[in-house]
Amino acid sequence: MKNILLEKPSTDLHGRLKFSVAFVDDQAVKGKKILDIGCGYGWCELNFLNRGAKAIVASEVTEGDLETIKSNIKNSRVKFQVADATKLPFANSSFDTVVCWEVLEHIPPKTEETMFREVSRVLKPGGRFYLSTPFASWPSKLFDPAWWLIKHRHYSLEKLRQFSHQAGLTVNKLFVKGVQWEILYALNMYFSKWVLRRRPLFQKLFNHQLDVEYQHPGLSTVFLKCSKGK
Repeated sequence: MKNILLEKPSTDLHGRLKFSVAFVDDQAVKGKKILDIGCGYGWCELNFLNRGAKAIVASEVTEGDLETIKSNIKNSRVKFQVADATKLPFANSSFDTVVCWEVLEHIPPKTEETMFREVSRVLKPGGRFYLSTPFASWPSKLFDPAWWLIKHRHYSLEKLRQFSHQAGLTVNKLFVKGVQWEILYALNMYFSKWVLRRRPLFQKLFNHQLDVEYQHPGLSTVFLKCSKGK
C-alpha cells in the first residue's frame, strides 16, 4: 500500500475502521495470538495492543507494503511478515484469531475459496475469523471508481457464506453497513488523495456522519464473523 501522504496509524478511528475493531469481540483479542492479513498502516494493531493481545502477526503481500507499519509500530508483541493470503506461510492451527479488512477484493480473481481454506487451516479449533469487503449492491458498485476502472470486486452475502462453508467455517454474523456517507467518503478519498494529494476534504464532517451511519444497516460494506468448529 503506497503511502503517498506519509500517513501514520492512529487510535482515533471513525466510520468503517472504528466499527471494524469494535466488531472483533474482546475475547478474540485479549491474551490471543492474532493474524492480520493485509495490515495496512497498523491502525488495527494499535487497537489490539491496547486491548491486551498476546501477539500479533501483521502481514502484507510485499516488503514495501510493510514499510509504514514497521516504521511506526515498535512493540515486541507485533511481528511483521510478508505473506500471500492464498498461501499463508504459517503452520496449521497457529492463530486464535484472524482478521482481514478490505483485502478479499484485491487478491487474484477466483482465489477467494483458496484464501478462506488457508484461513481455516491456520486457525485453531474454536478460533474466530473477521472480515470486511465491499458489498455487491448497485449503489456501492456504481459509485466505486475502482469498480469501473479495474473491476474492483464486490461480494454478495450468499457468496461469502459459500466461501465460509466450503472452508469448514461456521458463519456467526453476516451483515452490511455503510450507506450514502460511506459512498461519498470513498469518492472524497479517491479525489483528495490521488488528485489533490492531500487528506480527505471535510474530514470532521465525514467522521461524525460516518459514526452515526455505522450504527444502522447499510448497503456498502459486508462484515463477516466465522468460527472454526463451533
